Amino acid sequence: MWNNLLIALEIMGKGMGGIFVVVLIITVVVMLLSKLK
Repeated sequence: MWNNLLIALEIMGKGMGGIFVVVLIITVVVMLLSKLK
């Protein structure tokens, strides 16, 4: 599952630029941290 997600992010990063991927990663991290709290 995670491998497919990383591959999708890498493809989108090449297509749209790394900024979009960075935003997605930050969003996911924030969501995970908020769930842990």
